[in-house]
Amino acid sequence: MKKMFLGSVVIIALVLAGGYYFYVSTSKVGDTLINEAKIVNSNPQNATYLVENEPFVLVNGLAEKDISFESETKNKLSIIGEPAYGDIDGDGDEDAVLVLINEPGGSGTFYYAAIAVNDEGKYKGTDTVLLGDRIVPGELSIADGKAIVNYIDHSSDEIFVTPPSVEKSLILQADVESLRLILIANDFEGEADENVMTLDMKPWNWQKTTYNNDTELVPNKPEDFRVTFNDDGTFSAQTDCNSLGGSYEVQDNKISFGNIAATMMFCEGSKEQEFSAMLGEVQSYLFTSKGELVLELKMDSGSSVFR
Repeated sequence: MKKMFLGSVVIIALVLAGGYYFYVSTSKVGDTLINEAKIVNSNPQNATYLVENEPFVLVNGLAEKDISFESETKNKLSIIGEPAYGDIDGDGDEDAVLVLINEPGGSGTFYYAAIAVNDEGKYKGTDTVLLGDRIVPGELSIADGKAIVNYIDHSSDEIFVTPPSVEKSLILQADVESLRLILIANDFEGEADENVMTLDMKPWNWQKTTYNNDTELVPNKPEDFRVTFNDDGTFSAQTDCNSLGGSYEVQDNKISFGNIAATMMFCEGSKEQEFSAMLGEVQSYLFTSKGELVLELKMDSGSSVFR
């Protein structure tokens, strides 16, 4: 009888000790950094993510929190769609980029981008970046140590009950020590680190070309003109009429396009010819803190802005 009693005491003590350890670990997430809570997980669906500096511990892709003692409504966070995998931190294993959906109990449905860092087979979640309210998630990918998040957002004059129509992209990296996201480029105004931006990190939409004689060439729809730089020295472009392709050469900040070829469909009112001629006049490029690519034309005759 004494042995049974002693065994029960030991079991209760172990359970209490385990519960205390879990409580201390998860409490630290809110008080300091997310990497203080290290949940042992072999996939991104079971990890801790910071949303607006509040930790959510996902189990099978879902976390729920009580809003108040009086309310049965939950503050929910879940993974939407499938994560995309690739190497973010250069250690050779597969990290993940994913989109989280937060339903805090009101009318809004908020979407966030996050990264899960693979640390020797255990995934650790980062903090998050808000994509928007009631957006439509798009393709996710990881390439060259960068995570790319595509999505469709509402324009400033669209109401939330209508489907969103504006394509946007987000480029992220992660600090593996602090588990904080690094925002490289964004379709929001003024949030980009031009020092780490690259030509091939995303497709670029033409916004305008400004000439030194104060004339300006603007596409009817920027989303119709898109240039994609490939890492093999080739590029492809879509216009409001035809598709273009060719090669490009880069040395320092100098760039030139060559062997430009296009399909031959005729479209009345198209600005394709002006766009193609502009590419042939490019001599250098730079990035801006607004997440823009600027192609500077020969003889300082003007510049073209892409986002």
